[in-house]
Amino acid sequence: MITLERAKKWDIPRVWLLYQRAFPAGERKPFSIILSMAKEGRTDLWIIRKNGRFAGLATTVNSLELVLLDYFAVCKSLRGQGVGSAAMKTILDRYAPRGVLVEIESTRIPSGNAEERENRKRFYVNCGMTPLGTEVNLFGIRMELLGCRCNPDFEEYKGFYVKYYTKSAEKHVKPIKEEQV
Repeated sequence: MITLERAKKWDIPRVWLLYQRAFPAGERKPFSIILSMAKEGRTDLWIIRKNGRFAGLATTVNSLELVLLDYFAVCKSLRGQGVGSAAMKTILDRYAPRGVLVEIESTRIPSGNAEERENRKRFYVNCGMTPLGTEVNLFGIRMELLGCRCNPDFEEYKGFYVKYYTKSAEKHVKPIKEEQV
């Protein structure tokens, strides 16, 4: 059985370790920012459990209309066993009827991990997310946007970052011009 629970203080070391292992350094914000945003109520920090045992993490940034699934990871030993799919279903149900937005590394540019990127995109699509046809330069990383129950244009997306992160995020969220795609 897969459950989603709010992270407790004693869960943080395990969450931090998976966060460090699952995401490239260039895509990780300082963990202290996640903790601070969770304390302020701007971020939900979730523990994914399988039969009561730690199985993964999810962080979301929330508005009244839109939820950004900021980080999502399943423990390496549990991947390919349906844990991620069950957790995504739980997340999408938890935040309904709000839209849920996901950012993934672009599958439209050459990379050393192209197969991994395609697999990640296929996973999210199989879980009910739709490619939105929008790519952004997010803190210097080219990302594709996928959504469920939402399709924000670039200005709405950027506005979300400015409002729910900080005004300084504005200079780090840039559109990808069609000729760059």
